[in-house]
Amino acid sequence: MTDPLARALDQINGVVLGKDHQIRLALACLLARGHLLIEDVPGVGKTTLAHTLAMVLGLGFHRIQFTSDLLPADILGVAIYQRDSGGFTFHPGPIFTQVVLADEINRASPKAQSALLEAMEEGQVSVEGETRPLPHPFFVLATQNPSEQIGVFPLPESQLDRFLMRIHLGYPDPQAERELLRGTPRRTLLTRMAPAMTPAQLQDLQDQVAGVQVSDALVAYLQALLAVTRQDSRFAVGLSPRAGLALKRAAQAWALMQGRRFVLPEDVQAVLSAVVTHRLKPSGEGFQGDPEWAGRILKEVPIP
Repeated sequence: MTDPLARALDQINGVVLGKDHQIRLALACLLARGHLLIEDVPGVGKTTLAHTLAMVLGLGFHRIQFTSDLLPADILGVAIYQRDSGGFTFHPGPIFTQVVLADEINRASPKAQSALLEAMEEGQVSVEGETRPLPHPFFVLATQNPSEQIGVFPLPESQLDRFLMRIHLGYPDPQAERELLRGTPRRTLLTRMAPAMTPAQLQDLQDQVAGVQVSDALVAYLQALLAVTRQDSRFAVGLSPRAGLALKRAAQAWALMQGRRFVLPEDVQAVLSAVVTHRLKPSGEGFQGDPEWAGRILKEVPIP
């Protein structure tokens, strides 16, 4: 692992306690140029993790609190008529930054959620008849409350598919919680944090991810995993080719974080649940995003 990555992991683990695997998944997601969805009950550190990731990457950051009355213009920006000049001046919204924290994204209406679709897929937005590029790199880190809670709008499949990974934090273990209760408030730690890498170093690592080798046998393994979901009657819709590409990129990023320039089946297995479960929809009973699906899929496909 490179020194900037090691420093980033140490800093994040010092703020978000007892969640090393989830933190590694989050970093792998960003190294793969993906967007991250963090889902869990309120109060377990979703927003803190998102804010910490933005801080250690040393990038521009805006937080958008998603509410039921949020409008697309509140995210994208709006053109305002200037009486002096007799023309319109565009005032960019908070999406025009490198890291956007979409806090409690499913508290907003589907109309407001849809404002992120073009930005997440193409790195640009169309406002007032003009296409405007977003800064590079561009990441969306979204937090989401469980769908059974009051006042939430479930994300549509098209929106979920834009997120490379979805992770869950869960409650801390007793030791981590004890340290959390006795230690310095997390917000105070954030104010003391310095970036662990420069934007140039981050982009160099992202370029290295694309160069991590994937053998023919590994590609066949990825195809077999996709095929299982398309043939399984438990799923209404199987994984798409885009999901396969996402799984490949995430496995390449995970391999790089392990200090390797080639992907092993273990890399695919490490990221599979975070990459695919939110893309699968059950055909009958069961709930979308069941974490046990990844284990079942892996059992049905032999390791090459």
